[in-house]
Amino acid sequence: MVLLHVLFEHAAGYALFGVKEVEEIGMLLPQVEESVLNIGKFSSVIRLNAFFPFKSAQAALENINAISEGVVHADLKLFLETNLPSGGKKKPMLGVSDAKIGATLQEELNLSIQTGGVVAEIIRGVRLHFHSLVKGLTAQAASKAQLGLGHSYSRAKVKFNVNRADNMIIQSIALLDQLDKDINTFSMRVREWYGYHFPELIKIVSDNSSYCKLAKLIGNRKELSEESLEALEEITMDSAKAQAILDASRSSMGMDISPIDLINIESFSSRVVSLTKYRQELQEYLRSKMGQVAPNLAALIGDVVGARLISHAGSLTNLAKYPASTVQILGAEKALFRALKTRGNTPKYGLIFHSTFIGRAAAKNKGRISRYLANKCTIASRIDCFSEVPTCVFGDKLRDQVEERLSFYETGEAPRKNLDVMKEAVAEASEAAAEIKRKLEKKEKKKRKREKRKLEALSTAEGDDEEVEKANGDAEVLENNLFFLFKHRGFQTFKCKSNYINVSYF
Repeated sequence: MVLLHVLFEHAAGYALFGVKEVEEIGMLLPQVEESVLNIGKFSSVIRLNAFFPFKSAQAALENINAISEGVVHADLKLFLETNLPSGGKKKPMLGVSDAKIGATLQEELNLSIQTGGVVAEIIRGVRLHFHSLVKGLTAQAASKAQLGLGHSYSRAKVKFNVNRADNMIIQSIALLDQLDKDINTFSMRVREWYGYHFPELIKIVSDNSSYCKLAKLIGNRKELSEESLEALEEITMDSAKAQAILDASRSSMGMDISPIDLINIESFSSRVVSLTKYRQELQEYLRSKMGQVAPNLAALIGDVVGARLISHAGSLTNLAKYPASTVQILGAEKALFRALKTRGNTPKYGLIFHSTFIGRAAAKNKGRISRYLANKCTIASRIDCFSEVPTCVFGDKLRDQVEERLSFYETGEAPRKNLDVMKEAVAEASEAAAEIKRKLEKKEKKKRKREKRKLEALSTAEGDDEEVEKANGDAEVLENNLFFLFKHRGFQTFKCKSNYINVSYF
């Protein structure tokens, strides 16, 4: 009869259970499923052979990370080698819940691994009654260990970092693209809706934002007069265009509109204007975030294109891992696979096409400059990802290099060597980093001084309160002594509102 051992991974540690009468249990799987809920019946089927508690929360996190990746941690290997029987002809049979870690254990420790079936039901029962099967472990302690390890594991997985919040950049650029689509759609709706009443305005004003502002300002075109000319000039920023709007309103071919329709058009136009304003605010927010997270990439290729590269890669770390050839065609995957399938020409650029450098290059040099630009983008993203103090020095130098390469393609003027440029950049970056650190230290000192002053003020206030209380206590003692003295000599005493003692002989 083969004895089956079951490995159970818990937040508190590793546990190894021995299963009694494995062959009989395998034949009676429905009865096992029923006995799982009853601790009395279940404890007669299995017994705890060994338990290895984790020494710290960090050790627990390291072990759970190793298990999730299918790697055998040194603690687990030592635990199994110590407690599993060895020396027999047959390999010891070990039941595990995950087939991935099971395959690794089979290779490293030469074990016979079993998953699913009876093992799954036994592990389900162990998970349910674990705090009862291990002595000294309460249900509350087990729950706290699971909660703490769950938080640590999740935090390590998402790699949450307050200073490098590239997730905010990904969400911002996605929202920016969505806002562009929505504002364009809504502006077309305003143009079509208000065009029934004032069709000439569409030809005069081409900008969507200005059109919505004018639709909100004008309202009924018949009420437009010379007094509104100044307000029209403020929106259009052109006196001739404002006069043309005024003249067109007097001879318009549009239909009349009811007040209720006009109210709805004005309300919708104000919504579109507010969305446009929010889009500008979001653009500023994205610029500030890129300056914090990826200043060199933003300085080299621009805030929007840099944010699109980070978003498409998934994170700044993923972008830093990509080679330059991948960054060059990032965003043109469909064209690449179509070219590979049809044996055609592969694309020369993807998202970096929106950079100004490729647009300025001649048609024959677009592929060359895109390859060079992708190379510099890769360098900038790696510097941003792994530098401790964020500066845009390298980004500015890399941008100058791309400019020099563009002029080289056009005029033939030889650019500077990369080694010389990087030496200059390193020297300037070290100075900039030292200046930033100096400023941070000054801020920290000021913050400490403010906190020290607050503490001194609080301690002074507490000392004053103690002195007042002491003085009040001394005054009360004096009053009591005087009271007994005067009463002993036949005087009548009483305390007035001003805390003076009046004495009168009776």
